[in-house]
Amino acid sequence: MADRATEDFLTHRNLLFTVAYELLGSAADAEDVLQETWLRWAGVDLDQVRDHRAYLVRITTRQALTRLRTLGRRKESYVGSWLPEPLLTAPDVADDVALAESVSMAMLLVLETLAPTERAVFVLREVFDVGYDEIADTVEKSPATVRQIAHRARAHVAARRPRRTVSPAETRDALDAFRRAVETGDLRSLLAVLAADVVLVGDGGGIRQAIPRPVTGADKVARLVTGGWSRVAAVASMEPTEVNGCPALVVRFDGELDTVMAVRLDDDGRITGLYAVRNPEKLSHMSRETTLSRHATMPG
Repeated sequence: MADRATEDFLTHRNLLFTVAYELLGSAADAEDVLQETWLRWAGVDLDQVRDHRAYLVRITTRQALTRLRTLGRRKESYVGSWLPEPLLTAPDVADDVALAESVSMAMLLVLETLAPTERAVFVLREVFDVGYDEIADTVEKSPATVRQIAHRARAHVAARRPRRTVSPAETRDALDAFRRAVETGDLRSLLAVLAADVVLVGDGGGIRQAIPRPVTGADKVARLVTGGWSRVAAVASMEPTEVNGCPALVVRFDGELDTVMAVRLDDDGRITGLYAVRNPEKLSHMSRETTLSRHATMPG
């Protein structure tokens, strides 16, 4: 029975991690949730479980919700701005457009504005296509209430998400233009790629220096970024990468990873959001690719 439980868990592990990560925005906490899920799953009589995937998703979601409420209290005392933990992802994540959008830094920040139960209902329904009855059982609400929560959450997210899905090629082009402008100190070219109301958010977690509050406006952001780069250019490099299923940049100082820069693009291809994660405690998943999936995968 233990072997069967292990095989089922490993088959669904990437799916379960993705569920937990989308609910928490933290890979470290998602890994902890998976440990808790395994401990509970290992004690289940599998002959009494009709749908193993649904049961595992239910355990994971409940554990993530408990942790999400704890995280909310932790974020209240967080030093500076809080950003999700970036993940180095394989290029094939971008092939699943819905998955890539749902784990993008921009979308995870939108999900942060939902209440915990709203977030769970939205993620399970819109990303993983879980039925209303199953979601109701998971969050311990009636199906009618879950439908109302889902409707409210969809409207909330729709009002805050990018108006259209931007292709990886568009994001890559914008990042290339951004990188060239910053490296050459070309303020005019940088302003051309930034939206007028662009927002720069930095997360140092009180460990690394970062802007204490978001900076808004193309001119302010451009001058801050080019000024900062000019001071470190002799030891710094900026390289393209794939983060959370989207093109992004990594900044290295003397070859060591220092910052992950993700972006949000608007309809016209201009950058509306710049998200710079410097907190070293959030960069541990940038050393190896993380597999994200909306489906079960056979363990290899």
